[in-house]
Amino acid sequence: MLKYLRLQEYKVMIYRILLVYFFYTVSRFLFFIYNYSFLEIDSASEYIRLSYHGLAFDTTAIFYLNSLFVLFSMLPLRVNTQKGYQKFLFIIYFLTNLIGMALNFVDLIYYKFNFSRTTVSEWDVIENESNLPQMFARFAVSYWHVFLLFILTAALWIFLYKKVKVSTKPYAKSLTAYILTSIVSFLIMATLMVGGIRGDFKYSTRPINLVDANRHATKIQHADFVLNTPFAIIRTFNKKTFKKVSFDLQKSVVDSLAQPMKVYQKTVPNKPNIVVFITESYSREYIGAFNDPTQIKDYVGYSPFLDSLATKSLIFNNAFANGRKSIHGMSSVLAGIPSFKDAFTSSPFANQDVESVVSVLNDEGYDTSFFHGAPNGSMGFLGFSNILGFDHYYGKTEFNNDLLFDGVWGIWDDPFFQYTKEVLDTKTTPFFSTIFTVTSHEPYIVPKEYEGVFPKGTLPMHQCVGYTDFAFKQFFEAAKKEPWFENTIFIITADHTNQIYYKEHYLNPINRYAVPILIYSPNEEYIGVNSELAQQIDIYPTILDMVGYNKPFRSWGRSLVDNSADRMPPYVMNFNGHNYQYSKGNIICIFDGVKAIGFYDINDLKLETNLIANRTKEMDAVELACKAFLKDYFERIIDRNL
Repeated sequence: MLKYLRLQEYKVMIYRILLVYFFYTVSRFLFFIYNYSFLEIDSASEYIRLSYHGLAFDTTAIFYLNSLFVLFSMLPLRVNTQKGYQKFLFIIYFLTNLIGMALNFVDLIYYKFNFSRTTVSEWDVIENESNLPQMFARFAVSYWHVFLLFILTAALWIFLYKKVKVSTKPYAKSLTAYILTSIVSFLIMATLMVGGIRGDFKYSTRPINLVDANRHATKIQHADFVLNTPFAIIRTFNKKTFKKVSFDLQKSVVDSLAQPMKVYQKTVPNKPNIVVFITESYSREYIGAFNDPTQIKDYVGYSPFLDSLATKSLIFNNAFANGRKSIHGMSSVLAGIPSFKDAFTSSPFANQDVESVVSVLNDEGYDTSFFHGAPNGSMGFLGFSNILGFDHYYGKTEFNNDLLFDGVWGIWDDPFFQYTKEVLDTKTTPFFSTIFTVTSHEPYIVPKEYEGVFPKGTLPMHQCVGYTDFAFKQFFEAAKKEPWFENTIFIITADHTNQIYYKEHYLNPINRYAVPILIYSPNEEYIGVNSELAQQIDIYPTILDMVGYNKPFRSWGRSLVDNSADRMPPYVMNFNGHNYQYSKGNIICIFDGVKAIGFYDINDLKLETNLIANRTKEMDAVELACKAFLKDYFERIIDRNL
């Protein structure tokens, strides 16, 4: 069958794809030359290292743009080698690739004005301009050298393309063998392209995004060097939900209702360590201490240790996630930035300086670290952790023992918790650490030695809940023997919800976001049950309040331990896939992005009785607060004022 393989065609196709890589390398070099003073790449080794990491992002863009070229190159049509067909391939190849290269060349100049790679959002800036031809002409005159470089690059590219041609000799007569070998070759190539477009073949990671460029960056601007503009356009395509809203609200009204700037006056002489657990998929439903059995028929919980810890903690049994995905949870908890229709971290505005609990505590002298037992970079956590400014990242690579890998997502929670504790033992206090767990996730398995140990319950998730609860128990029993434990505040929450059994209570539109928030201090400073509205974005300001940070900072949340008379009123904001849900006081407001389309009693979690026909002043006030939040949220993100 080998004689029927179209090896000569495939070699030429690969040569042509390699040419694309070569010219992306050229464009990255030109990007460096034109923006040298902004990029702050200080050595040849750093340039080479960043360029190497840029290959993954180049691969995604190149495979996207060349998918049609590859498809038509490999189709078993038997006319593929003819001059007319090769001319057709030439047109497809250069039509797509020169557009991609032109986008890279735009950023040779535009980057110094925008300080980020061009994304789809830039179209919002120019789409309503009536003088686009004149603008383009002025750009061509002012930056003639960029146009000249582009023309020379294109000419060289075409020259090199034509240097290697496909032979026109006829194929062997067996049509069946020709088609079969072509199909097999195409399937192999398609598999490689899928992996290239995603960024890897690992089940546990999502396709790479703009924020992932920060995995390899020590400075925000280095991520822009690692990226390429076609990638930035592709990954932000259809991500245009980040737009400023047109509500006519005075800044004073926005500031009074959204309260984006906070300052607390608490004095804490002995700064506590802070450990935050963001527990994968750990819905409030699963934890007995957060549920009232008199309200949920035949209720059963699966977390005996957390139930016991809750009796010595301050728990919020009316708390909610601000998003539906893991990366939503990370940005909400650590930076106080919720995500709605699209993740903030997937938006064109993710690569910017962000004030967060991490950056603030870094300035306060804390050692900051992030722990996640999955392959480094999974879920975009490594990239975003670099944006936030963590001093240290500990993942599956640092754990360095694949014998304890669950085979899908990462290191089992129990051994990774123990590893985390051992690393914390070496830290200089005060420290701030975040642990993102992995085991309580589909496919809902536990280590073989624990099969049958934890109740199977009524959902596949339940035994994983029991296992992770056991991991918590092991961690706390080991940690309480260490000198740092007594002056440490622990916060346990979840990134989002998961499988639902008690549908009557938790499947409703509001409780689909129900997560736990637990604050535990060994010195019993925080104890009790608080049923006020709470949300993930409240955790960031709560931490700063607890450590005695008394400077102004940006946050849309509120401190959960602030009992002052002028404290921010409790509220919750999230997005149900179609509309915003803003809960405050006695009202749930459903907001379509322009206006309120429903008002419901705060206890009407199923949203069964719309009260909008009988609007009250309280409803008007809640809608106004929702508008103020959205106005400040989108303006700060888009204006890069986080």
